[in-house]
Amino acid sequence: MAIAKASEIASFFLAFSHECGDPISNLKLQKLLYYAQAWWLAIEDKPLFDEPIEAWVHGPVVPSEYHRFKGWAWKPIEDNPGMPELGAAVLLHLEDVMDVYGVMTAYQLELLTHEEDPWKHARAGVAADEPSNAPISQDSMKMYYRARLNGQN
Repeated sequence: MAIAKASEIASFFLAFSHECGDPISNLKLQKLLYYAQAWWLAIEDKPLFDEPIEAWVHGPVVPSEYHRFKGWAWKPIEDNPGMPELGAAVLLHLEDVMDVYGVMTAYQLELLTHEEDPWKHARAGVAADEPSNAPISQDSMKMYYRARLNGQN
């Protein structure tokens, strides 16, 4: 069972980015959600949230959260839902994700996810510019990022 909902994790990233004075786009939000889930799976061996992540053209996407903010298109999301109530371990994890990935642009994050096995494997046989809603499995994320933790990637 998951610790939180994807909407709560998204709300954290939006509130955090607004507190720092650097609002993020939906594209960047999707990549932050992906990395939060992937690293939580690798470290904690269970999902951070239950919502699926799909391998879209521009990288991993949590469809429910994409649709929640799609009206902003490529612009920074001005909505600030406020900081959600999350446990200390989750907050620390999300701050770590922001420390590593929050400094990258949306485009840099897109390119990074395209180089990594979970997205590539989910899109196997799909052209780079062809739409797809293929799921990225939690097992593939867990195995790939756990291997990175162990210095194997």
